[in-house]
Amino acid sequence: MKYALITGASSGIGKEFARLLSKNYALILVARREERLKELSKELKVECKIISADLSIKEECYRLMDEVKDLDIEVFINNAGFGDCGYFLKTDLNKELDMISVNIEAMHILTKLYLQKVEGKKAYLLNVASSAGLIYGGPYMATYYATKSYVTSFTQGIAMEFKEKLSPTYIGCLCPGPVRTEFNKVANVKFAMPGMSAKRCAKYALKMMKLRKVVIIPTITMKLVIFVERFIPRSIYIMFVSIQQRRKIQ
Repeated sequence: MKYALITGASSGIGKEFARLLSKNYALILVARREERLKELSKELKVECKIISADLSIKEECYRLMDEVKDLDIEVFINNAGFGDCGYFLKTDLNKELDMISVNIEAMHILTKLYLQKVEGKKAYLLNVASSAGLIYGGPYMATYYATKSYVTSFTQGIAMEFKEKLSPTYIGCLCPGPVRTEFNKVANVKFAMPGMSAKRCAKYALKMMKLRKVVIIPTITMKLVIFVERFIPRSIYIMFVSIQQRRKIQ
């Protein structure tokens, strides 16, 4: 039996990935909130293995991969992550360090361990980043933008290694703009632009994943924003980003 594993599956994009992938795979649902995973598993009509884990703790990442070592996981959605918004000198340091642990360290560990597990096989790994990871910098969300830049750079580097080795294993990163999820509440933001639905985002991501697109940007608006970045001096572009970011602070 083939499985799809989704971290951060208890809400938002992760939850929609689970719903969509349940049509073709048994599921491994991972998040801190076990009760939410149980509720989701009742909704789905497939086998669901539930693993409660706090991925900000390095040992929990290793425990997760040890628990699934004997399962045939064809799809891995590395979705767990969160953000924060505010003036850097006023934001909470512990929250930022947890963000770095989840958005970078856990993502890195799980990517490494999963790719070693499926080496030489047809398999799919999608790291959920953000359009923030393709932009020079994000005033008032500096730590979050930096973590997602790590994800996009890291993923693209590995993707080229795999391409040169003619590996059948896919790795890519999803870089959406605003999405209507709990992210806003956790990050203390209110987006200036309307967000796309989590379902639409996940559906587009899976379609592009199967087409082996390395950097997946779901909306035309965000594709245009990233394209325009090439033609504007960095300092001016970051100034415009700063104006938009200040509007998000609640």
